Amino acid sequence: MLPHVVALGGGHGLYASLRALRPVSETLTAVVTVADDGGSSGRLREEFGIVPPGDLRMALSALCEDTDWGTTWRDVLQSRFSSNGPLDGHAVGNLLIAALWSHTGDIVGGLDWVARLLRAQGRVLPVSDEPVAISAVVDDPRGPRTVVGQVAVAMAGERISSLSLDPPEPHVPAATLEAIASADMVVLGPGSWYTSVLAHFLVPDVRKALEAASPRAVLTMNIANEDIETKGMHRADDVAALRALAPGFTPAVVVADAEEAADGRLAEAVEDWGSRLVVAPLKADGQIDRHDHSLLSAQYAKAFELLAGSGNSTTR
Repeated sequence: MLPHVVALGGGHGLYASLRALRPVSETLTAVVTVADDGGSSGRLREEFGIVPPGDLRMALSALCEDTDWGTTWRDVLQSRFSSNGPLDGHAVGNLLIAALWSHTGDIVGGLDWVARLLRAQGRVLPVSDEPVAISAVVDDPRGPRTVVGQVAVAMAGERISSLSLDPPEPHVPAATLEAIASADMVVLGPGSWYTSVLAHFLVPDVRKALEAASPRAVLTMNIANEDIETKGMHRADDVAALRALAPGFTPAVVVADAEEAADGRLAEAVEDWGSRLVVAPLKADGQIDRHDHSLLSAQYAKAFELLAGSGNSTTR
């Protein structure tokens, strides 16, 4: 039996994990960060006070049916207006999602309607049904300073020492918590480490759910350091940052690209964490920091076998 998988993240990282998980999951749910304050999403968030739709749109697009119908609607949702007017830069899917939220008055229900349009293989849920602002304290050479907003945090360019959220305890849809609790495998990453991966642990109810799901959790490490927010960091540093933020969370399996684990530091960090490291070549041809979907898919299948073999999966 194929597992029920919940994947958490945002943007291109979550898109990659969802595409990789589709061949190995019978029931797939994406849980998406809602801190984005840039681009089309940021403009809609500011104008209407809504949850930023962009990362949710990306996740829905990753789950589209692999038919002319599904891929056509995916491409329409992903397309952007280019003009000299106020629609310039807006993604069509962002506007559609915002309109459905206005029409239905229901964030989860509106996303389900878009999923039906795409004939999606799975469901997309927000980590919170109210917009949040992420802040970070960064180690500036002149002393610690606070930056506010996802774009500002991602572009700070200095080592991040702590994260916080406003509001500190945002409301989480019941469907989101139920999905994490019932999943056979919970996948985090890849993605912008602080603003797309660690951000989930800033939501208290979600952090508790992830801590409870630790024996069924798989953490996917990033490839390279193209994100400014992890400039100069090693994958072992990424592990340390997560452990400091969520000491009650220990994933059962950590998946990493072979090059990122070559010097042994990551293996040592994962062993000290009490997790199991799975290493394989995962980089897409011609790319610096992107995962190959098929290679990643094979490692997710292996990770689930490890969970099932240890009795950590809920599938029987």
